[in-house]
This record gives sequence, structure tokens and C-alpha cells, in this order.
Amino acid sequence: MSAAPASAASALRASIPRLAAAGVPDPARDARRLLAHAMRIAPDRLTLELSRPLTPAEAAAFEAAIAARAARQPVSQITGSRAFWGRDFRVTRATLDPRPETEALVAEALAAPFTRLLDLGTGTGCILLSCLAERPAATGIGIDASPEALAVAAENAARLGLTDRAELRLGDWFAGLDGNFDLIVSNPPYIAAVEMAALSPEVRDWEPALALSPGGDGLGAYRAIAAGARAHLAPGGRLILEIGPSQAGAVVALLAAAGLPGARVLPDLDGRDRVVIAHRPA
Repeated sequence: MSAAPASAASALRASIPRLAAAGVPDPARDARRLLAHAMRIAPDRLTLELSRPLTPAEAAAFEAAIAARAARQPVSQITGSRAFWGRDFRVTRATLDPRPETEALVAEALAAPFTRLLDLGTGTGCILLSCLAERPAATGIGIDASPEALAVAAENAARLGLTDRAELRLGDWFAGLDGNFDLIVSNPPYIAAVEMAALSPEVRDWEPALALSPGGDGLGAYRAIAAGARAHLAPGGRLILEIGPSQAGAVVALLAAAGLPGARVLPDLDGRDRVVIAHRPA
């Protein structure tokens, strides 16, 4: 006589020590998220479903998800999506995981009007598409050096109904771009080479290295952006950059030397320097 299928609750209880033993920071939270994903239900419905047995397909999906998380693959890559600025974005190993601190950049972008937007290193498209979704009259271009990342951004644009207003291009920063923009945004790679080893396994081992670090002192992307930004900003246009918490002084100096003086630095919700805003003088 075969054993009765395990209940969702018992599968959940068994998974938490496995994740804890693998060093996962919040094993109970992640186990619940992955179980809801395996059961194809909203996470807030999980408690209502815990008493029922898992189907064979659900049990197999949950086991695969727990094994992946124990290997420190990020939850967003396992589930394939991450919430950002009130919307769900497709995530794969070809893209950075959209992070809550990047919402500070979006908030600043939306603090003033714009009609033509450029996003350098667009990744999932989360910055570009969040901004366009909030400004129905605006159009934008997203640039990325990764064809795989651009495919993810294109999928996100289609899911959000923004394909007609978001142009996605394969490229290297400003190369081949014509015209001016009243808003340029970027969350570029900024981790110094010596800092890579100290990153969490979820970031270091699973996210694209080229999107994390430009090598060297971590400022290479800012040098490239500073060199080209003024020529591609309309008079009075804004440049908004995400930075690492220790990079504000260096980035502000690079922008000033490139003809964008008086940059401001804003903190994220944790109080760390996170966003630099500069204007092309009108």
C-alpha cells in the first residue's frame, strides 16, 4: 500500500531545516514563497492551503525549488519574477535582480516631468518600464550589452503593454545614439573587483558578473557615462545614477569634471548614499 501524499504543511516543515543548513538567511520565509510558487497560488493564500496534500507535480516542483535555493540560487530566479515599483518583472540569470534600493532612483526620476528617457544598462527594464508606466506620454530607449538581458526586458515590456513606447537596443553606453534626452538614468555595474569575493552567494554566484562589476575600482561605468552624458542631455535635462554607498564623492567629481556641476546625493531607505542627480545647465 503506497504512502499517502505529504501535506503541504509537512513538506514545508521538512524544507526549512534544509535551507537553514545551507546558510539561507531567512529559510522559513523563502520556503513559504517557494511552496506557494510550486502550488501555483498567491503567497497570501498559502496558510489556507497548508492542510491539503500536494499533488505529485507540486511535490516535484517544490523539491526542485528547495534544492535550487539550498544551492543559494535567488528566489526570484527560481520563481522567475520579482516585484518592483508595484509590478512584477521577469528575472533570469542574465539579469540583475531588481532591488528595493533602486526604487529610490525611480522615485527621483518621477519627481519632475520628462518626455524622452534613456536607460543605460537596462537589464530587466525595471527602471525604464516603471518610469514609462507612470508617464503615459513619455517614450524611452533601453540600452544593454547583453542580448539575453534585452530579451528579458522585451518580455517585460510586452507584459506591461509598453512595447510601443520602449525601444530596446543592443549597445555600449552611448555608442550610436543620436539626439538628446531630458532624462538619462542608469544603475550600472559599480562593485570594485576586490569586493566581489565578499558578496553573498546569491549575488556572486548567480547574477551576471558583467552587470555587477566593471572591474578595477568599480568606477569605470561612471567614467563612461560622465564622458557622454552632457552631449546626450537636453539643456536642463537630468542624469540620475545609482551608486554604491561609498562612491558619492568620486561620482560627483567625475560629473563635475565632465561639465555637470552641482550634483546632489540622495540616500536610500536605509540612509546610505544611493542616488546621484546632476543637471545639464540650461
